[in-house]
Amino acid sequence: VGERAHEYGRPVENLDFERLTGAPEMKALLYGSLTCYQQQYGQINQPVVMMVGLPLQMLSGDGAREYASQVRGWLKGRHTWKADGQEQQLEIAEVRLNPQPVGALFDYVLDEEGQFIPERAGLLKQEVGILSVGFNTLELLVVRDRAPVERFTVGQTVGVRRLLELVNPTGAYSLGELDTLLRAGHLDITAALPVWAREVNGEIEKRWGSALKRFARVIVVGGGALLLNGD
Repeated sequence: VGERAHEYGRPVENLDFERLTGAPEMKALLYGSLTCYQQQYGQINQPVVMMVGLPLQMLSGDGAREYASQVRGWLKGRHTWKADGQEQQLEIAEVRLNPQPVGALFDYVLDEEGQFIPERAGLLKQEVGILSVGFNTLELLVVRDRAPVERFTVGQTVGVRRLLELVNPTGAYSLGELDTLLRAGHLDITAALPVWAREVNGEIEKRWGSALKRFARVIVVGGGALLLNGD
């Protein structure tokens, strides 16, 4: 896993929600991330509580309970793996699940010490829109008095991967390779960006429309937001 991984072997690019319930590639990504963290900050010797942000679609609808059970099932417990020739381990004592966009709200109202920022704390009692443009999904979440407003909340798979598909119609490159080129500023998205931007704006208009005027604040996050900001 990691940068340039797709230059070796066969890239695995499974983007359906089932992968988050314990697919081998997700375990590899988790262990790769934990390895980097422990190499930088030291070995974690105590059991940890893990907060997991999931796509909105996984936490709503008929399959939500089963998805939650499967995600907790593979994450909770002791994990042992080998990375760069070194064996590592970590115990996850508890797993808490939340919709991904919720993290953006609390990142906005809390400081680095976990304390409320005085001028922003009042937003938790108001109606706030959170727009997350990630790699796989576009997620719209509205929270009023700390509870989601269902009719304004939806997730769609039109994230940055859709932009990359537009510039790669023949499939000559893997999404991972295109993502690396995009982050380095070496991918020409001039023609595809306006097309993708219209698709994203169409989804926002479909769900929020004129209701945007009623939100006390709209928080926009995600790597895709940086791309759209320039369009």
